[in-house]
Parts: sequence; C-alpha cells; structure tokens
Amino acid sequence: MRFHIITFGCQMNVHESDWISRALVARGWESVPEDRALAFIVNTCSVRDKPEQKVYSLLGRLAPYAAADPRVFVAVGGCVAQQIGRGLLERYPFVRLVFGTDQVHRVPEAVEQLFESPDLRLAHLDFTPGLAEREPVFAAGPQTHAPGQAYVSIMQGCDNFCTYCIVPFTRGRQKSRGSVAVLEECRALVERGAREITLLGQNVNSYGRDRHGDGTSFAQLLRQVAALPGLARLRFTTSHPRDLGPDVVAAFAELSNLCPSLHLPLQAGSDRVLRRMGRGYGMARYLELVRALRIARPDLALTTDLIVGFPGETEEEFSATLEAMRAADFESSFSFAYSDRPGTRAERMAGKLDQAAKLDRLARLQALQEELTARALAARVGAVAEVLVEGESVKQYPAAPRSWRGRDAHGRVVNFIFPENGPENGPDNGPENVPDPQPALSPAGNLAGALVEVRILEAKKHSLRGEAVSQPW
Repeated sequence: MRFHIITFGCQMNVHESDWISRALVARGWESVPEDRALAFIVNTCSVRDKPEQKVYSLLGRLAPYAAADPRVFVAVGGCVAQQIGRGLLERYPFVRLVFGTDQVHRVPEAVEQLFESPDLRLAHLDFTPGLAEREPVFAAGPQTHAPGQAYVSIMQGCDNFCTYCIVPFTRGRQKSRGSVAVLEECRALVERGAREITLLGQNVNSYGRDRHGDGTSFAQLLRQVAALPGLARLRFTTSHPRDLGPDVVAAFAELSNLCPSLHLPLQAGSDRVLRRMGRGYGMARYLELVRALRIARPDLALTTDLIVGFPGETEEEFSATLEAMRAADFESSFSFAYSDRPGTRAERMAGKLDQAAKLDRLARLQALQEELTARALAARVGAVAEVLVEGESVKQYPAAPRSWRGRDAHGRVVNFIFPENGPENGPDNGPENVPDPQPALSPAGNLAGALVEVRILEAKKHSLRGEAVSQPW
C-alpha cells in the first residue's frame, strides 16, 4: 500500500493531488519515493500541447516499473485523462484507472479497489450534476504544502469558452460550491494553523453565478473568509477581467488581510486579437480595471498570462501586447507560444504562424518582462517585508547562518537569513500590532509557517534577498 503522486499543471491540480495524498494516508497508505511505489497517480494538464506531451513521456518512463512488478499500476487523472478517456486504458496496459476532473472524490476508494483486485480496470469520466464534496482529510498525513499555507477550491469548470481554451471541455461547465461548505473548510484550516488561504477556481469572479450557487457573490465570499479570526492573509486565483466587478475592486481597499497581489490574465494587447480569442473585453476596459485596482490598492502587484502568435496575429498586434505590458506594468507573467488545442474554435482558424515566428515573439516578450520584473524587484531594496516562511531555502549563502525561503504579501519570493543570535525586536525593526512573538529561535529552529519581518538587501533576477529583523510570530 505504497503510492507516489506526480502532478502537472495548475494550482488546482496541485490542490487536488494534495487531497488525494491526504485521503490515501488517512486510509493507511504510505507516500513514498518513485522507486518504492506500487501505485502511481498522475494528475495531468492539457491547457497547452507541451504538458500533454510530457504526460506521454512520463508514462513511457513508468512502464518499466510495471514490467518489473505485476502489482504496480498507474492511475491517470486531470485534463488529459478527461480529454483522452478510455484511450489511455487501451494504449497503456499498466494504466488501470482513468479519472476525470469531476471524479477526484472517487480516487482513494478506486485505488484501494485496484490494489485488492489485480485484474480490475476502471474509468471514472462522467461530469457530475453538481460539485461533489470531498471527505475532510486535511488533518491527515504529512504536510504537502508549506505549513501555514492552504488552498480551498470554491468552484470547478468555466463557462467562458475562449476560442483557444480547452478548459470548458476538460473541466466542464461552471459549478460553484456552497458558501457554507467553503467557509467551514477555511475555518477548519485556520484552526489547524493555516496563516494564509488561497481561494481557487477557473474564474473566481463568476463564483455563485451558475445554477449551483447559493446567492453568495464572490465579493461577499471574500469578506466572509477574510473575517475568520486568525487568518493573516487571503489570496485568490484566477480572475477573468470580463467578470471582475467593482465590489471585488473595493475589497482590495477594505480588507486588510486581502493580499495586494492579483493575477489578471490579459492574453493579448490588441483588441482585434482579443475579439478573435473571445475574451469579452478590450484594452480600454482592461486598463480601466488596472487603474481602479491601483487606486484601491496603490501597492498592488499585478501579474498576468500572455499568448503570442495567436492565429492571424500581425507584427503590429504583437507590438500592441508589448505596449500593454508597459502600460499595465506587470510585475511578472506566464507567457506561451500559441498551440492548437483539440476541439477549440481557434484550432480551425486560418493564419497560423510558424513555430520560429512564435518563438521569436515569445523571446522578445519575455525580454521585456525581465526588464519590468527587475525594476519592480529593485524598488524593494531597503524596504521591510512581512514574509510567510515556506521552508528552508536552497539558497544557502557563504559565511551566513541557515537561510529560509518565503513570500511577502505581494507574492514575491524572499530568501533570507536569520541572525545567529536572533534579531532584536525594537520600535524600528519589529512588526507592530501583531500577536506576541514566538520564543527566540536559533538558525537550527524551524521557521516554516511563521511570519517574519525581513529587510530586503538585494534584488535577484526573480527573487529578493534579505535578513530577518524581527522574531517570528
């Protein structure tokens, strides 16, 4: 009863894999390294072609384990599983479970069935009428997320049908969880030590607008979660600009524990390309949102998604995306060269660009983003940031105590050292209006899950370096 989980793709997949792991551990299974596993659970992504191809490569790599031990089997879930379905069972004899995005709640029981019945093969691919609640297992098993951080799914699926996007086909139509269930999960997580909660959904701004909603809007849900005693930080992802309303903008000004960071996918800076993408907004609307958000929260760190080389995109339209990046001043971005996704409208569009042209544009876009990121990080040098510690840093600095890694409220990665004898609390270097600090820790102590004030000493390419100036709390 030993398992190993491999996850591709978005934070939703990471969260679902975490739940599967906890549920199996609660049933007596053991999470082990790859070379000791009898059951492999592969959670997949098909939002682009590259991660889908990685799944097939991985399955080829796992085949020798099954050949060496007939007890070994693989379960494949997520978007590739929903897309390919039973074809995975036909192509790979050692794949004995294929589960779709609406069937995650059935995985622990199915894995146990397969372990007990070596000849059994299962396909759980149906979309459910509503969003099935999963058994509460967050108190079981080892922490797979950093202590102090937690993720809560508030919805599943998407109704937007952007012309390039496979998500509505692999994740299904939008289904919102009831607000009571969401609040109960958040409250339980805070009670077990979560300092930060991230609310997850394919389009959180449309939460509650489907027929499964209970009348609670996303802005109302934000306020209810933010009011939970003991919650230091609240985040959410992902937002569709078309559905981001003034009530959510206002929440950034009114909720002190709503982090000043927002991922707001732009995708392209040309109105014509945005129309062909079916995004439902133009650049004027997007930049108006950015202005309103920065009035509400002047220190907001804005990140985005960008696609280059969409069918028919001209050089001038690509240049408009670069101008939009400068105008919005994105602190970072996820950027991709367009790739066809099966069944989408964009797959059938004329004007496909060759790969070399797409990669050239992607390189130019990423070079600009590096400039914007460098400027944003450099501006933080000398400031004091409140950092939620995720764990020990891989950046161990010569002639320095043990170093740690965490994120500030804006989502920036901060690597920092904790002085040998601990920092001294004082009016100039300690946090104000916070609970009593934990006892002084030496560098040998464990800071994971704690909040620490850190003075920023240096800006690196994608992160910050600093030194703790307060005791953890």
